Amino acid sequence: MANPLHGSGPLRSRNASSSDEIQLRIDPVHGDLDEEIDGLHSRVRLLKGVAQEINAEAKFQNDFLSQLQMTLIKAQAGVKNNMRRMNKSIIQQGSNHVVHVVLFALFCFFVVYLLSKFSRR
Repeated sequence: MANPLHGSGPLRSRNASSSDEIQLRIDPVHGDLDEEIDGLHSRVRLLKGVAQEINAEAKFQNDFLSQLQMTLIKAQAGVKNNMRRMNKSIIQQGSNHVVHVVLFALFCFFVVYLLSKFSRR
């Protein structure tokens, strides 16, 4: 089994004087490292652009959700006010209905009384 600190590729590590340091030696046979670094650099730039787009989209979505939340709060307040008005209206209409029912009952009683008076004669 090979030692992971001693590679066989273009980058090889050497034992350093301190145990915390690792020194790398670039093998001149593999000279295409600059091209690989340039390719990695362009990919990093591409990833940076994607990350910035994701950030912009996240901010847009957050603003949209905040506006939606405010709209829902306003709608909820409007529904609450309308329900309060409807309850007041039902209470007022309910008392008017009771008055109408009592008047109708009195009218029916009066009609029945008059019919009974006239039917005796």
